[in-house]
Amino acid sequence: MAKRVAVVLAGCGVYDGSEIHEASAVLVHLSRGGATVQMFAPNIEQMHVVNHLKGEPAEEKRNVLVESARLARGNIQDLSKLSVKDHDAVIFPGGFGAAKNLCTWAVQGKDCSVNGEVKAALQAFHGEGKPIGLCCISPVLAAKVFPGCEVTVGIEKDERYAGWPKITTTVVSMGFEVKHELKRITNTKSSIGKY
Repeated sequence: MAKRVAVVLAGCGVYDGSEIHEASAVLVHLSRGGATVQMFAPNIEQMHVVNHLKGEPAEEKRNVLVESARLARGNIQDLSKLSVKDHDAVIFPGGFGAAKNLCTWAVQGKDCSVNGEVKAALQAFHGEGKPIGLCCISPVLAAKVFPGCEVTVGIEKDERYAGWPKITTTVVSMGFEVKHELKRITNTKSSIGKY
């Protein structure tokens, strides 16, 4: 039987939603692995909208679910409908929407709050012992919801990638109570509890 995987999106666009390359990579790999995928997003207003051509805020309002539907080709459900009983795992692609729309880390750091539906989903999957995948900046969600969890996003320093944000280092240095396990980018994992 095919694994059933929920993918939670945070909008559409690296600076104010889900990072399109990461979301696409997750979906391609799940498809190649034979998984049945259902995408979800919260039906909320984005924190703000960024003009990706200019890299600056735009004076408009957008809805996270509506914007996420762009990536899902319309095949998406309101996050409130996500049931842990219907899925074997959940994955949160990165993009600043995870830090702006799924939680408030982008503006509040370690004192952030996590969207109630996102928090409930994380706790439900953890409670059932089901895998939780967190890409790029989205480990901040686990860092806030599960103090003391172990996150792995890559290596701490590599001159080949100068200027790239060191997300895990940032998560640890922002005062979250998490453990960081160093791994090369080809050998990563997130660990919550027994995972």
